[in-house]
Amino acid sequence: MRPDHAELPTDHERTGHPTTTIQVVTTSAASAPRLRDLAALRRVRDRMDREYAEPLDVEALARGVHMSAGHLSRQFRAAYGESPYAYLMTRRIERAMALLQRGDLSVTEVCFAVGYGSLGTFSTRFSELVGMSPSEYRRSAPPTPGMAPCVAKQVTRPVRNREAPRRPRP
Repeated sequence: MRPDHAELPTDHERTGHPTTTIQVVTTSAASAPRLRDLAALRRVRDRMDREYAEPLDVEALARGVHMSAGHLSRQFRAAYGESPYAYLMTRRIERAMALLQRGDLSVTEVCFAVGYGSLGTFSTRFSELVGMSPSEYRRSAPPTPGMAPCVAKQVTRPVRNREAPRRPRP
């Protein structure tokens, strides 16, 4: 330690709290690119949340934040635990679940309303994530009247990565 800095208190001495890893990482010069990537990833995720019904692909999303598709996919998976494609499909299925619960649209109308171009693909993906077909879900959708929307969303959130248990057919 240089003698001219000996009298300066450390963060721990000044605040009574030790410096956290996050403070060190976010204040270092080397973290600036990482923070820019995280901000770009949030923009990509927000765009998918807003435009889930639009035809989105990883290349278009990557161009929007000036990244390559491969870099975006790797960084997105590292930050959120799933690929951009998987995240988008899950958002679409969540929205489909809400529309099916409402009951005023047919399964085909819901399919196209959430951005799928094929009823077969929609039904297959829905079944993989939810564990039942869209028609079955509509008939047995959990009631949520009177439940706060944030609680209803957590209760009805689909399971990701083909983890939904298969129901035996009658």
